[in-house]
Amino acid sequence: MKVGVDYYPEHWDRSLWEQDADLMKKSGVKLVRMAEFAWSKMEPREGVYDFTWLDEVVALFAERGIEVILCTPTSCPPLWLYEKYPEVLLTGRDGRKQEPAIRGHRCYNAPKYRELVETFVRKMAEHYQNAVNIAAWQIDNEVEAGFCCCDVCAEGFWEWVRNKYGTLEAVNQAYHNEVWSGSYSAWSQIHPPLGSFPITQYNPAYLLDYQRFMSESTAGYVEFQAELLREYFPDTPITTNTWFCESMPDFYKLFDKLDFCSYDNYPTTRLPEEGYYSHAFHLDFIRGVKQRNFWIMEQLSGTPGCWMPMAPTVRPGMIKGYGLQAFAHGADAVIHFRFRSATGGAEMFWHGLIDHSNVPGRRYAEFEELCRTVDTWKDMEGTVVRSRVALLCGFESEYAFRLQLQTAGFYYMEQLQAYHDAFSHYGVNVDIISQEADLEGYDIVVAPAMYVRSQKAVRQLHDFASRGGIVLLTTRSGVKDEHNNCIMRPLPTDYADMTGCVVEEYDATGTDKIMITMDGEDYMGTHWCDVIRTEGAEILAVYKENFYAGRPAVTQNAYGKGIVYYVGTVGLPALCRRLAERTLQQAGISYIMDLPERVEVTTRDKEGRQFIFVFNNDGTAKNFLFEGEQIELDPFEMKRFEKAL
Repeated sequence: MKVGVDYYPEHWDRSLWEQDADLMKKSGVKLVRMAEFAWSKMEPREGVYDFTWLDEVVALFAERGIEVILCTPTSCPPLWLYEKYPEVLLTGRDGRKQEPAIRGHRCYNAPKYRELVETFVRKMAEHYQNAVNIAAWQIDNEVEAGFCCCDVCAEGFWEWVRNKYGTLEAVNQAYHNEVWSGSYSAWSQIHPPLGSFPITQYNPAYLLDYQRFMSESTAGYVEFQAELLREYFPDTPITTNTWFCESMPDFYKLFDKLDFCSYDNYPTTRLPEEGYYSHAFHLDFIRGVKQRNFWIMEQLSGTPGCWMPMAPTVRPGMIKGYGLQAFAHGADAVIHFRFRSATGGAEMFWHGLIDHSNVPGRRYAEFEELCRTVDTWKDMEGTVVRSRVALLCGFESEYAFRLQLQTAGFYYMEQLQAYHDAFSHYGVNVDIISQEADLEGYDIVVAPAMYVRSQKAVRQLHDFASRGGIVLLTTRSGVKDEHNNCIMRPLPTDYADMTGCVVEEYDATGTDKIMITMDGEDYMGTHWCDVIRTEGAEILAVYKENFYAGRPAVTQNAYGKGIVYYVGTVGLPALCRRLAERTLQQAGISYIMDLPERVEVTTRDKEGRQFIFVFNNDGTAKNFLFEGEQIELDPFEMKRFEKAL
């Protein structure tokens, strides 16, 4: 387990390099990530390479026993490249090429760009093939799957559609192209979504396919670079970094051929009074992508502020606390962005550990404390997070919800966050995994809003429940087929037999709240209300308001050896927590009652030992009884315990 920093030697005078390396060594830094934006520094002119400056820095760290993560700097091609080869620029929906000099504005599919990337990556990999202190490679930086509408992507999409469907007749049928006289009579009529019309006015089946194509293009671009690097570094782990951006690629496909997942982790510095703000959700999500430990490539170090006004400064305890939170949820390395705050460029106010004053202060001292703490955790090497509860995620449902917003305030990822928060409230580990992942080893599977059908997921959920598992399904499940068209059967369609109920109609209530009653207690739902008719299921909760007052809101059904729940509304925290507690009891999973709000408990296991982490993710101190012991936690403080399994 290692703590590190992101460092940009190309931004600083050489006179600082050795001082910085000494300071990092003194602080306990074990890893330094470099070069993700430095292409123009390494290839100032086409075919002219200069790695001498980076060689010096790599050597400085090697002398001090510090490992480096080298990045392929392909997120920021040099201006000479854009000037000479403008065809590599991404094309927007307006048909115009993106402006150069801003990062990330290149088309992953452009043949000339791929050629230039291959030439550079080979040159860089060959140059560092014998370096002794390279811990890992990172490909590019925060790749996104936004729509590119260039001619290359248009032709690529043609071929993608042709390979998937075979004939135009099959495409027209899959897309329901008879609507609005949209039937194709030639392959050349299939275009990217160019134009000024809102994306919601396009055919949603076609748009979901284009989103799939762009997501697969993004994953293919990363895999292309990984194959190049493995020729020179067959034994060095390779990854890319990601975050929850607007144009997310499918993480499960993005990391499929990579060695481990990496995430850029920026918890908020302004704690809201309500809502799901804990980055425990993000950390468990990234761990669940490959169902193994991960790295943080960028970690909150100071006041965020670049493309928006600056946020409040990092509060005392956040640097150490959020770093330890990441380790507790399965991180094996946490690398802080950045060592120094930039003095120029767009990110100059995205603060690092050392401010523009060039004087290490409060935050840096806390970072050193984090390094010292993690250095004492050597006994945790090889530990993993084990969970008996899984949350299913399908990126195609995420895309489809964005293309057709169902009701005001209803977001797919928030459905996952709600149930993650509910189980976390009881100190239970949760994996967030692909909807098509193997369910072996889990006792409870929560499947919110299974909106776009996956035949594999349908089969696996049926099989899991029939063998004795507990499944919790929610509203907006079974709505769409694989093509993003509505299924012409009563909801929840493919899941109706296992839920033992059907939806007679529904009410899109937006942000309005509606009261339901369960076990003699009142709870609140919002956004959506399914009007349910049971067909064998037990009624657990009913609506108390509107024309469907007295009708079922939550049901439970015996299916095979297992139990299947159906929740017809979007539960607010109290309802989700009640359902989580009920399923934990039925599964025989031990949990913790009466944890204070915003106190998180997670565990990592190894060879008969369990390490327990209790984290106060709040700005006020907490005093409570835990495992028979009275403990007090300062704001953002974590305490570690250990027991035999």
